[in-house]
Amino acid sequence: MRRAEQARERRNRIITISVSAVVVAGLIGFGAFMLNKESEKKEQAEAAAKAPIKDEKSWDAKKLGRNHVTKAVTYPMKPPVGGDHHQAWMNCDRNVYDKPIPEVNAVHSLEHGAVWVTYSDKAPAAEVQKLKDKVGKTSYSMISPVKDQAGAIMLSAWGKQVTVDAADDPRVDQFFTRYVQGPQTPEPGAACTGGLSG
Repeated sequence: MRRAEQARERRNRIITISVSAVVVAGLIGFGAFMLNKESEKKEQAEAAAKAPIKDEKSWDAKKLGRNHVTKAVTYPMKPPVGGDHHQAWMNCDRNVYDKPIPEVNAVHSLEHGAVWVTYSDKAPAAEVQKLKDKVGKTSYSMISPVKDQAGAIMLSAWGKQVTVDAADDPRVDQFFTRYVQGPQTPEPGAACTGGLSG
């Protein structure tokens, strides 16, 4: 009986060790799989950020003025993507503006690394709502109507601009990924709060 009990204890110990080893191996394998998956996602996002954005317009950042002015500024593009601007910026930390905002303040936000989404009355309400939702989740971004812009939906950053027809156009995510506090930012890390709120 004693021998049978020792054999049973040995068998239970072997089973416990084996099960523990399988569980640990499974956890290690799952952890490695998840790390690999996250790494792949990051690589895909970086590749998307580096790929050219179709039909994107660019302006030479060195030629865009950056002076603080108190007078009105006439910008060569609508909405503006840079130039002289007011010393106060528009709040651009997930800010949704339902009325037009002053260009001279919005340009200052672009200088701080914000992406400014604008829409005309030609933009479908459902698409505008999706973009408002996206801005509402993204620091260093803001959205407002611009009645007389060329496209229905436009995205602007300092020296950069693209026109899209829908919120799910892949260029929207690409533009946000590349230009929210992106390499074009003249003043990276500058505040996007503490400015004007409409």
